[in-house]
Amino acid sequence: MPEWTGWTTRKESHYGDRVIDCFAERPLSLQDMIERAVAERGDHEALVFEDRRLTWNEVARQSGAVATGLHKLGIAKGDRVVLHVGNCIQVVIALYAVARLGAIAVPVSARERGPGLRYIVEHSGAACLFYDNETATALDGEAAVPTPLHRIDVHGAAYAAMLDNGIAPAAERTEEETAVILYTSGTTGTPKGAMISNLNLVHSSMNFVECLKLGPDDRNLMAVPVSHVTGTIALVATTALARGCLVVMDHFRAEPCLKLLAQERISFTVMVPAMYNLLLLRPEFAATDLSHWRVGGYGGSVMPQVTIEKLAAVLPQLQLVNAYGATETTSPSTIQIPSYALSHRDTVGVPAPNADIIVMDDNGREVPRGETGELWIRGPMVVPGYWRNPEATAREFTAGFWHSGDIGSVDADGFVRVLDRKKDMVNRGGYKIYSAEVESILVAHDAVLEAAIVAKPCPVLGERVHAFVVHKPEHPNLTEEMLNAYARSQLADYKRPETWSLRSEPLPRNANGKVVKRALRDELLGV
Repeated sequence: MPEWTGWTTRKESHYGDRVIDCFAERPLSLQDMIERAVAERGDHEALVFEDRRLTWNEVARQSGAVATGLHKLGIAKGDRVVLHVGNCIQVVIALYAVARLGAIAVPVSARERGPGLRYIVEHSGAACLFYDNETATALDGEAAVPTPLHRIDVHGAAYAAMLDNGIAPAAERTEEETAVILYTSGTTGTPKGAMISNLNLVHSSMNFVECLKLGPDDRNLMAVPVSHVTGTIALVATTALARGCLVVMDHFRAEPCLKLLAQERISFTVMVPAMYNLLLLRPEFAATDLSHWRVGGYGGSVMPQVTIEKLAAVLPQLQLVNAYGATETTSPSTIQIPSYALSHRDTVGVPAPNADIIVMDDNGREVPRGETGELWIRGPMVVPGYWRNPEATAREFTAGFWHSGDIGSVDADGFVRVLDRKKDMVNRGGYKIYSAEVESILVAHDAVLEAAIVAKPCPVLGERVHAFVVHKPEHPNLTEEMLNAYARSQLADYKRPETWSLRSEPLPRNANGKVVKRALRDELLGV
């Protein structure tokens, strides 16, 4: 079995009942990473956004000043701070400020609206919320977030005043303390807050740095949302550990992304396959100087073979590296060893350092190598559980193993294959959309009797959201326009159905009364 080599590990006891392999030498927390970057690379560029450029010294000063400002507001160690902000310099500074305080960052998609946003703010018990121009409209009206709550506009006077503060000493931290809570929707439709500890964050960052050979000369592009585990861990935290430079895009768009890759001499990216596809569609792609781009990480969905071949033809120096993980595994649980990328391109690689991946049947018994079952994952990157949700924690974790809900296999050589999704999920360009969540919103409409969400194949994004909706007999005039307007008020844009099938007849069900989605998919595809 191919293995990662060169790092000393040891078994350690954590979270009460887990014994896991850990790196013997490691930072304690994100704050430790930042302090090391400042000490070793203080005058070097650390953060770029549009026309703004900050060195590590400037990043430390600004994040320290914002931490002091939060402290003056009464925000203390362990308090939750929601970051409902799109990609920008301020959200990265806020993440670092929260880490310095020993508080808990709760990044939330800038697209989140309505009940989803309100639930996260209430459930996390947030004491403070950062927002921006794009997200300000989500804070009032029907979806108003609860009070008391400090609200800080990252483009406003209160935030600017914070930057004039002095820098208070950093709080003491321990490895098992929660550093970040990232909410991920479950099959019940209720979001679960994965508690990412300092131990989790450090080990996942180390896996990226060590396995992909990232260092202080690397310039990393964040074109994915900072609110996603990839943005928070694979890019923000990993850049701090590598002491490199993070170049931030507000939103991914192919043309400006291609320009940034060239102008900023980007060497490392982590994107979903759809983004690479969209870049390749640009007519100027082949003529653009991308000679510095050496590692292209991807995950979230399968990279088409034609995409791999086209990228290899134009950029022979670019190593495409597949990784498989989830919010609960703090991003990567497997990473493809570059030398095996072509020969094992149908796999997601081998377990990341310190990761233990087994395949279990429905009775909780391990199956032989090569056979399929549910992937269970254990290691120092696996979160201890869900915030204020002991029932879900007990259900989805066993002796430190997280039940992924994905069907896969591990072959005799240790390579992991992900074959299907046990959970009913739509994967729209890397955005994971759980059908139950969207369905629960749709059936709350006065005119809707029942609804079912299925994935509609898309050549660019992989899948899009399609809704089958049965109207109530007393509402025969329900239209797609009415449903679109309702969805806009209740759902993040990427979760909204893009196509609809309206009907009066009931949805197909089996003998147990469960909707037969296979029949709906066949109907959608005209099978």
